[in-house]
Amino acid sequence: MASRVSLLLITKNNADIIEKTIESIKDFDDIVIVDSGSIDATQDIMRLMLKKHRSVRIINKPFTDIGKQRRYGLKFCKSRWVLVLDSDELVSKKLFKEIKAKINSKINRNSAFYIPYQNYFLGRRVDYGGENYSMIRLFKKNILEIKPSLVHNRFVVKKGKVGHLKNKIHHFSYRSLQQVYQKFGDYSKKMAVIKFKNKERSSFKKIFLYPVHMFWARFVEDKGYKDGFFRIPLDLGFAYMEFLTYLLLAFK
Repeated sequence: MASRVSLLLITKNNADIIEKTIESIKDFDDIVIVDSGSIDATQDIMRLMLKKHRSVRIINKPFTDIGKQRRYGLKFCKSRWVLVLDSDELVSKKLFKEIKAKINSKINRNSAFYIPYQNYFLGRRVDYGGENYSMIRLFKKNILEIKPSLVHNRFVVKKGKVGHLKNKIHHFSYRSLQQVYQKFGDYSKKMAVIKFKNKERSSFKKIFLYPVHMFWARFVEDKGYKDGFFRIPLDLGFAYMEFLTYLLLAFK
């Protein structure tokens, strides 16, 4: 019997992208969506597009921590294998087929898989400057621990080997300048809290020199310039996030 895959999706106020995301995941066997109190049309769009799906649950849970949101949603996943997505991430048909082939292969000895990312800024691909990476997103439900985290994923594979898939998750994290800078502002607040809890101190150097280094590291050292000058506002956004993080930390 072929192995099934549960899709675990985290959402909040993503009406501008959620239709494309749902279109890319509707063929999964089991879909669990944890919504953090969307007040736009996100939930209406999801329900309309998935009303004929045989196994879908939309669960409402106030946001406190991205790790806790995922851990909560994982309880409702019915399948042995789980693919975790954010609401601005899309699964290509090639990736869907590769996932099915891998987990049903008789020679597969992996308990989890890294999946590469293809990131986009204002609808255009970005391949350099820190935007080329892979993350564990596909795993057996009982072998992975999701750690609490305000911002980034913290997955710990408790047993088994971790493999690598070839096809990518398409990530539309940077859809407009307004959305990008609002996102970085939100990240700054959360990162300041994390640094404060870790007893890190702010300083003049961190507030004013770290942002300059951040831009230089992404656009020059990591060759972001190869994507083109159109991505300069993105790297300035990361510098802005660094500046705001340490400024907020100073007031704490």
